[in-house]
Amino acid sequence: MLELGVLADDLTGGMMVASLLEREGVRCPLVTSAEALDNLADDAEAVVIGRKIRLIPAADAAADVQHSARGLLAKDTKRIYYKYCATFDSTDEGNIGPIGEALMETLNTDRVTFCPAFPEYGITIYQGRMFLGKIMLGESGKKFDPVTPMTNSNLVEVLQAQSKAKVGLIPHSQLVAGKDACNAYIDKQVADGSNLFIIDAVDGDDATRIAELTTDWPLTTGADALPMFLARTWLKDKGEVEQRRLLPPSPGYEAVVAGSCAVNTQRQVTHFEKHHPVFRVDLLEATEDSNYIDKIAAWAKENIKDGPICVSTSADVEGVKRAQAKLGRDGAAALADDINGRSAAMLKELGVRKLVSVGGETSGQVFNALGIEQVQVSSFDNLSGGYCHEAGPDPMSLVLKAGGLGNEEFFFTALERMREADAQG
Repeated sequence: MLELGVLADDLTGGMMVASLLEREGVRCPLVTSAEALDNLADDAEAVVIGRKIRLIPAADAAADVQHSARGLLAKDTKRIYYKYCATFDSTDEGNIGPIGEALMETLNTDRVTFCPAFPEYGITIYQGRMFLGKIMLGESGKKFDPVTPMTNSNLVEVLQAQSKAKVGLIPHSQLVAGKDACNAYIDKQVADGSNLFIIDAVDGDDATRIAELTTDWPLTTGADALPMFLARTWLKDKGEVEQRRLLPPSPGYEAVVAGSCAVNTQRQVTHFEKHHPVFRVDLLEATEDSNYIDKIAAWAKENIKDGPICVSTSADVEGVKRAQAKLGRDGAAALADDINGRSAAMLKELGVRKLVSVGGETSGQVFNALGIEQVQVSSFDNLSGGYCHEAGPDPMSLVLKAGGLGNEEFFFTALERMREADAQG
C-alpha cells in the first residue's frame, strides 16, 4: 500500500515533490506513466507520476490524470495529490480546474482544496489572493509569462473561469478556527453548492493545519510544499532520516538543455557562457531550416569533448515576442519543445550521461525523448530537488530545474554534484 500518490503536471515540479518527500524520510521514486507503477521498488511509500499535461487540451489532460489515478487506486494508494505550479500557471481554458473536477469524479468525492502556497519560498495566499513575497501575482513578472500570463491575483476568480463547479474560499480566519470548525464550514459550503475551494496559507503553521484537515481526504491539490506536510501526519514517530545526497554514477560527457524563458534562467545561461560554449537556438531561423538539428549536432560534436556545453532556446521578453509574432504562442512553444527534446536525444547519442534540464515543459520533453520511465530521486537540497538517476545497463543522471529557481552558479553546482557521484563510484 502506498501512503501517497502524486500526479504532477510537469517533470520539474514532480521531481521537487519527490525530493521534498525524500527529505522527510519517505522513499518516493518518480515514474512517467501509470504503467511504470508495476515496477516500483518494495520500499516505496509514495510515488510521483510526472506527466507533461500542463498545456495540452483540457479534455486530454483530464483523461490522462484519470488513467493515472486509476493506476494508483489499483495499488491501494491511501491519498492522491494533484500537483501544479506554485504560481497557479493556467489559462481560462484550464488545466487546473478541469483536472481537479475529473479527479473528483474518479475518486467519488464532493470536495477538494486548491493550495499552491509554498511559504518556504515566500509564495502565500491570503483572502484568496496570491502573493510572491510582497508582490501580488498579477503585478509580478508572471504577467509576462509567454505561455500562461498570470494577470489576476484572485485565485478564486482564476479557478472559477476554468471550472464548471462553483469555487469557494476557505479564508485564513476559518482555517485557524480549528479542524472541527473548518470541517463544519466546508460541509455548509458544499451543501450550498461549492465543491472546489481555494484555501489561504500564509506560513508553515497554516500548511500544517491544511495537512491535518485533509489527511483523510481522498484528494487534495496544490504546489510542491503540501505533500511534505501531509507526510508529517503519518511520520510523527519516525526517527532520524537518512538523506540521499549522492545517487549512483553515470560516467560520460556533460551538457545543459535550457528551455525556460525565466529571467533567472537567462542569467544562468549567460553566466555559463562565460566559461563554456552555448548554442543559442534561433526559432525563426529554425523554421526556415529543416536540418537545423544537424547544425546543433555538428556544433556539439566539435565542443563536447572539451567540457560541458549548453543548448538553449531561452529568450528575453522581446525575443519571445518576435518568435510568437511569426509562429504564434503555441507554435513557438511547440517548436522550442521539439528542438529541446531532439537535442537531448542527440546529446545522449554523443555520449552525454550527465544532463541539466532547465524548465518544466523542457524537462518533460527531454524525458520523453530519452524514453525515461522511472528514476531514483535525491533528498531536497540546494539543487532544488531536481537531481535524479535512471538505473540500468546504460545509466544516466539528470538535474531538472524549474526556470525561476537557483542562483547563477546553478548549472556548475549541478554538474559538480553528478561528478561527485562518479568519483564515489
